[in-house]
Amino acid sequence: MYAAEAGQWSEVLIERHMDLVRRIAYHMMGRLPASVQVEDLIQAGVIGLLEAGRNYDSRHQASFETYAGIRIRGAMLDEVRRQDWAPRSAHKTTRRISEAMRSVEARTGREAGARDVAAQMGVDLDTYHDMVRKVAQGRVLSLDALSDGESDYADRLPGKGDDPSQLCFKENFAAAAAEAIDDLPERERLVLSLYYDDELNLKEIGEVLGVTESRVCQIHGQALARLRARLGDWRDEQLED
Repeated sequence: MYAAEAGQWSEVLIERHMDLVRRIAYHMMGRLPASVQVEDLIQAGVIGLLEAGRNYDSRHQASFETYAGIRIRGAMLDEVRRQDWAPRSAHKTTRRISEAMRSVEARTGREAGARDVAAQMGVDLDTYHDMVRKVAQGRVLSLDALSDGESDYADRLPGKGDDPSQLCFKENFAAAAAEAIDDLPERERLVLSLYYDDELNLKEIGEVLGVTESRVCQIHGQALARLRARLGDWRDEQLED
């Protein structure tokens, strides 16, 4: 395809589907930290749209808009993760909460509640709730979000690319994460399902559960910290093998 033709093709594709890109971007903004700029999401979404246009096969059962929507959303999430909008303070807070949860559960043999963790950390309950709310506002759940925020677990393994050991590690970690999610307290598990599977924003989840948006944010943050705590021992064992 000549450069002029390619340019015209791109312009037509963007013109026809720009509303889709904007719609996805603004919907996603309701689920992301306030520091994320919608313009950055739209720019990443346009790249995803162009990739969808180049790779779409009309023999696919899905319509182009469905296929493009997946690629656009994926490109936006990749951009958010690449930028790592969470400040270092959020990473440190996540570690502190997770370590406290792990200590409480190891000592008591039961799920660590908010009061238990707050006491372990030496803070009052309101301070703890504020901490988990800020953690939730600054994170996007992925394999990286359950790590220390500085590197992906698989990056610590030898080799690069599609090395079999990395692929095996990631598959095993995904299975362990799924099991850890299934073992979460019911309300935390429900919030994660509504947020990541059904793609509801915090306000919408609050309406479903009959609680405030702030309370949903607290539950979300506590769920992320609990997952990180429970997966910590698994990760350390794997990396030592």
